[in-house]
Amino acid sequence: MSGRGPLGRLDWLTVILYVLLVFIGWINIYSTSLSDTDTSLFDFSTMYGKQMLFIGLAFLGIVFVLFVESNFFERFASIFYVISIVLLLGLFVFGKTIAGATSWYDLGFFNLQPSELAKVATALALAKFLSDIQTDIRTRKHQMYAVIIILLPAILILPQPDPGSSLVYFSLFFVLFREGFPLFYLGLLIFMVVLFATTLMFGTVWVVLGMITLALLMYTFKRASVKIPLLPVLGTIVLATLFSLSVNFVYENVFEQRHRDRFALWLGLEKDEKKLEEIKKTIGYNTYQSEKAIESGGSFGKGFLEGTRTKGDFVPAQHTDYIFSSVGEEWGFLGTTTVIILFTVFFLRLIHIAERQKNDFSRMYGYGVISLLVFHYFINIGMVIGLLPTIGIPLPFFSYGGSGLIFFSMLLFIFLKLDSNRLKDGI
Repeated sequence: MSGRGPLGRLDWLTVILYVLLVFIGWINIYSTSLSDTDTSLFDFSTMYGKQMLFIGLAFLGIVFVLFVESNFFERFASIFYVISIVLLLGLFVFGKTIAGATSWYDLGFFNLQPSELAKVATALALAKFLSDIQTDIRTRKHQMYAVIIILLPAILILPQPDPGSSLVYFSLFFVLFREGFPLFYLGLLIFMVVLFATTLMFGTVWVVLGMITLALLMYTFKRASVKIPLLPVLGTIVLATLFSLSVNFVYENVFEQRHRDRFALWLGLEKDEKKLEEIKKTIGYNTYQSEKAIESGGSFGKGFLEGTRTKGDFVPAQHTDYIFSSVGEEWGFLGTTTVIILFTVFFLRLIHIAERQKNDFSRMYGYGVISLLVFHYFINIGMVIGLLPTIGIPLPFFSYGGSGLIFFSMLLFIFLKLDSNRLKDGI
């Protein structure tokens, strides 16, 4: 839609989908956190009451975004990025520890998680760098700068420790590939992930033997007309060996025991049946109960406020990371399918908006928004249904939490503001 004011030029289909997701998320937070002693929707000591406040703060942030000039975000993208890096560094001195991670600033009435702000700032900074007329992503120097922009906040978040939030930043590599980053690096990234997992499962010795065997088979059965340089192959094996050797150090010294237990459960690393059973009852308990809650919902669910597992607090963190399990229990297959369809239409609409941008900064930022939101969505849903390990990533616009909702909302509406500027200029 178009119009004269900033509201009239917004893509209202996206806004409606956003409001629906926030509303359905709040309904499920209400259901998971309501107790027998609660008497008012506006009891701000409750989680659903606090989330209502967070929604109000998110709307104030949206109003701010919509009524500033669009070029404000491009002009100050670098400053936002620097501020977010300083805030992440400050956590090592002033941070508040919650659930084993020093990821928050205690502001009294509100715990600020700067990693959420850093997602917005990093998407803006990356778009600004890539859209600069002097940037050529085909050159090694500019490729390195772009990678540093993405990895710097991730590196600062990892030792908090918060590997889940750190992992999110890797989704921004999609923006690089969309803008011409060599696909060789995508293959390298996939190779590193596979190498990491196989090292944990089989050990460095077997991984190296496997690579040598593959190299020998490749040379044995290659066509005579095909030339495969020996030095690059040897170099790849050496570097892969060094990476494999580093895996155990990272696994033992960077990851906490809870993270190691999750990988052990997911990859089947633990062979001791007693210890494996203990892990399932502790680290794997959330996922197990989440799966059972979704299964118990059947086709149409048990009904609003009728979820026995929800009411019995069987699923820990059900109002945050496992909020989707409450949808499955109370609203059944119909409810989970509806939520998935809403998210799918939402993402497809964002891709459509990104593709219609004529301004490079707007398009690149739009794909940054899409990458971050889609990554959160797939990881969270995969985690809740047991396909992926629990790494503490919330469902956008759904999960309880002020920092997440506020900065996800601003992340989205900055993009919608940039798109509305396109309509203002008649493009």
